[in-house]
Amino acid sequence: MLKCFGKSVLEGIAAGKIHIFRKKGADAEKKEINNPDAEIGRFDEARVRADRQLAALYEKTEKEIGKEEAMIFEVHRMMLADEDYQDTVRRMILREKVNAEYAVLEAGKAYAQEFASMEDDYMKARGADVLDVSRRVAGILSGTGSQESSFDEPVILLAEDLSPSETMQLDKSKIAAFVLRGGSANSHTAILARAMNVPALVQTQTELKDEYEGRNGAVDGFKGMFILEPDEETEKELQDKINAAVLEGERLRQLKGLENVTSDGRKINICANIGSAEDVESVLSSDAEGIGLFRSEFIYLGREDYPSEEEQFEIYRNVLSNMKGKPVIIRTLDIGADKQAGYFKLGEEENPALGYRAIRICLTRTEIFKTQLRAILRAAAYGNAGIMFPMIASLWEIRKAKEITEEVKKELAAEGRAFGQAPLGIMIETPAAAIISDRLAEEVAFFSIGTNDLTQYTLAVDRQNQTLEKFYDAHHEAVLRLIGMTVENAHKAGIWAGICGELAADTSLTKTFVDMGVDELSVSPSMVLKVRKAVREI
Repeated sequence: MLKCFGKSVLEGIAAGKIHIFRKKGADAEKKEINNPDAEIGRFDEARVRADRQLAALYEKTEKEIGKEEAMIFEVHRMMLADEDYQDTVRRMILREKVNAEYAVLEAGKAYAQEFASMEDDYMKARGADVLDVSRRVAGILSGTGSQESSFDEPVILLAEDLSPSETMQLDKSKIAAFVLRGGSANSHTAILARAMNVPALVQTQTELKDEYEGRNGAVDGFKGMFILEPDEETEKELQDKINAAVLEGERLRQLKGLENVTSDGRKINICANIGSAEDVESVLSSDAEGIGLFRSEFIYLGREDYPSEEEQFEIYRNVLSNMKGKPVIIRTLDIGADKQAGYFKLGEEENPALGYRAIRICLTRTEIFKTQLRAILRAAAYGNAGIMFPMIASLWEIRKAKEITEEVKKELAAEGRAFGQAPLGIMIETPAAAIISDRLAEEVAFFSIGTNDLTQYTLAVDRQNQTLEKFYDAHHEAVLRLIGMTVENAHKAGIWAGICGELAADTSLTKTFVDMGVDELSVSPSMVLKVRKAVREI
């Protein structure tokens, strides 16, 4: 028996035969060519084919996993379309008279090194993306690519690393777990693994020996451990964990249809967060009481132009209709920071997390804002909708947002269009908003606390930076005090307050939130029953 340890991307237990995934076409022989123009033509043709492949992968990922995860391939398409990247390849072909495959891979390595030299861990992880794009183009040029992998039964996949496109081209039903020698917990492949609900380890330094192929293996995602040929004692320990997880799942399913109420009668709403209309099915199957956060920005991502009013209207209407009267809170556009769309032309910023984003874009580009508000208000006639404004820090911002909303209502009325009266609320995700929450509560119908950004801004810690992980303490007393203050001020003004950030699903804090008087917890659909269990045990 051999044990190797790494960083766990997703907790869970998996067992199966080991399959070693090896890349092909990652290198290209350097060849001298006589016709650089023809070679550039080959490059351009391969680039177009690669773009089509990535577009198909985007659609496949959006359909099978979700729009947020599919954005990985939109990032790859943007890298492929980057003029600097293309010019680097063309210059190398012209100046050095080398074959396109070699030029593409060399350009990819150069850009990957640039990303690797950056301080930000998230940007470092993008080096793997630009290499993936380059290898895809080189594979098309040479007629080779990553190996085709098909398995008769679920396997534990061992690899040096996996690109997002390689991950998506695998048959998910035949993957029991991923074990990577390299990789990063912040990589797009790790994000996909979490979305696929597949246990995964990165940075294990596991050797990829041919002799491992077909042998028995296991992954303990709770301990961050990969085991080759587990002995009887280890197998029993893993099976006990699997049995416990299955039993817990059965117990949770028995909570469907029951109220979210403490043993002493305190009621709390448990809703779900979604990023697309396709997520509604999982919301309904989770038995959530509504949608506490519809991240509308994903409608704007992965495209080349702004979504029209009609397109947005149809999306919002479908969600509201399918929820059959259950509340749906739609957060208005939250573009910026780590969620970029090129056609917005936001420009480079020293610190995008503190920059031009969310409500700041809406209040300065009012036509974009009005288009979205028109669509939401029209859809509100078909269900129980609420509108929530993100990144509020000042009274004037919410007053201006309300003013624009009233303008839109008057315009719709003048046009004779039907619309609903959706209550207006705000995200409390800046310390400024929490501190003046008594004043803000007089302006709106509800608060929803975004704990991810609230923690980031309160502690002055970039939540994307893995090197600062130990400094990002969502349980910090200052964060909890701001949450408590916000809830208290909401209730004094007669409005409700919920939490829609990651802390809402932290069951170690459920009792704390109930004691504070939090009215609603909005979590991912998979966490609804777990949080219900925690509430009912208080």
